[in-house]
Amino acid sequence: MILRTKYLNKINELLTNNLIVALIGPRQVGKTTLALEIAKQFSKVTHFDLEDSIALARLKDPMLALQSLEGLIVLDEIQHMPDLFKVLRVLADQPDQKRKFLILGSASPALLKQTSESLAGRIAYLEISGFSLQEVGEQNLNKLWIRGSFPRSYLSPDEASSMSWRQQFIRTFLERDLPQLGITIPAITMRRFWMMLAHYHGQIWNAAEFSRAFGMNDKTVRNYLDILTSTFVVQQLAPWWENISKRQVKAPKIFLSDTGLLHALLGLNTLEELEGHPKIGASWEGFVINTILTQLDVQPEEVFYWSTFTGAELDLLIMRGNIRLGFEIKRTVSPTLTRSIQNAIEDLKLSHVYVVNANDQIYPLAANVTAIGLTRINELPQHGFNTSYV
Repeated sequence: MILRTKYLNKINELLTNNLIVALIGPRQVGKTTLALEIAKQFSKVTHFDLEDSIALARLKDPMLALQSLEGLIVLDEIQHMPDLFKVLRVLADQPDQKRKFLILGSASPALLKQTSESLAGRIAYLEISGFSLQEVGEQNLNKLWIRGSFPRSYLSPDEASSMSWRQQFIRTFLERDLPQLGITIPAITMRRFWMMLAHYHGQIWNAAEFSRAFGMNDKTVRNYLDILTSTFVVQQLAPWWENISKRQVKAPKIFLSDTGLLHALLGLNTLEELEGHPKIGASWEGFVINTILTQLDVQPEEVFYWSTFTGAELDLLIMRGNIRLGFEIKRTVSPTLTRSIQNAIEDLKLSHVYVVNANDQIYPLAANVTAIGLTRINELPQHGFNTSYV
């Protein structure tokens, strides 16, 4: 068993300061397992699995069922019963609280619209992702990259079992999970769209080009993209632009959130097959970006990429206060200082740039530019973006 200490500590911190904590993220990513670990710390625990008909029957009158409970109350797969948010608001406002709520959901607050309306100021969110490189160990880097971060995929006994699990996940997601959220797009249509996105992984979103290729209008394909983003299987990396003399790209960059799902949609079973595929560089870039974001524990509003029409670009830009960190991602063991990196430093006034690469070393490339191997990513500072390294 891989103990997810970082998440457990964060959940405990949030529960200390909030009556309601929501763990959100894709299905099968380990939210329930984390909730069960947290529950061990409470003397009284009540668990409602909202995919269970018995639990739904118990919550037929939710106020009656919940208001007398004490301790930790876990509401699993909350998206199946969004009307509960109104009840939670009333319960959260009652005096002399003797209970905490831990709610688990597989859709973002933007998709579960009632959360923002009913629980604003009363709830803390924590997005849960799959296993990280820090959790599985650097010796398992390629396994994590190929299989992805979903626990059952990663822990499968062999590559064939892992691929089978991911293919079944994709099918269940399209045929059951999306319809349960009220999304009526045919599964075959959404699968075709998702597979096309896999081939666009790591590219800048071009709605007109994509709509022509998919045979639907811009608004429709944008809606499909937002649905997959709101259900955590696609990431949109926002562009950064500011008032400089260069024309800058203002469209998001698209990544599938999990490289295991990416490889399943591309039909890539092994590292050897991936190494011969044209998307290997984009797959590596997405994997590295997720590893960096997990290590630095950043918020979505702090994360960008930067690109100009003249070719200057930065794969990842993280901003917190007056600190600006840049990351350039290279699948090479011999990274160099490029003119693009120098342009980014000058134009964006970066505090430091890290060139993340495939070796296992850390060394300076120039003033405020450091080459760091992905296996050493745990040596990046986690808080305050102190740019020194050990």
